[in-house]
Amino acid sequence: PLEPTNAWYAIAKIAGIKLCEALCIQHEFDAISLMPTNLYGPGDNYHPNNSHVLPALIRRFHEAKISGASKVTCWGTGTPLREFLHVDDLGDACVFALENWSSLNEQAPRDNAGKALSFLNVGTGTDLSIRELAEQVAAAVGFNGSIEWDTNKPNGTPKKQLDVSRLTEMGWRAQIQLSEGLPMAYNNFLNEIKKGTLRA
Repeated sequence: PLEPTNAWYAIAKIAGIKLCEALCIQHEFDAISLMPTNLYGPGDNYHPNNSHVLPALIRRFHEAKISGASKVTCWGTGTPLREFLHVDDLGDACVFALENWSSLNEQAPRDNAGKALSFLNVGTGTDLSIRELAEQVAAAVGFNGSIEWDTNKPNGTPKKQLDVSRLTEMGWRAQIQLSEGLPMAYNNFLNEIKKGTLRA
């Protein structure tokens, strides 16, 4: 069954995978669908109500720092685990797959029935808790107050981590660690403010 809060995204991704399979079966067209984990970086959505967790935390901690707030309240318990990939690494993985993957290649990753895969997971292969993420974002932003957790709010899925072994075996690995990517993402956020393109 599809995870209820992600059903719409999941259906769209499944449709892409099945399109790749159909192109390969009907036209012997090499098509691959890349399945990335949670993305962040340039072009992100920092909207206070409908952004994903990492950009939402960047904005929340930034606004708390600017206003001089002594604490920031985050949703849930902070225990769910998430994996994050910088968009530049995804771009690199796309080029890598275009140059190195072929369903006609005998070395192409295959399923248990021996059929070449029509999708590859793209991620770092490592995750961290939302609590750890919040602490790292606070440090990158320069917020020195306390972090509190509203346990009346939902946690979401306990763990979201991709198995990236097939892409790793082909020779690709993410290069931008979260410790490097978070300051880059915060600088991007500040640039959005300067340009006046940040959505309120």
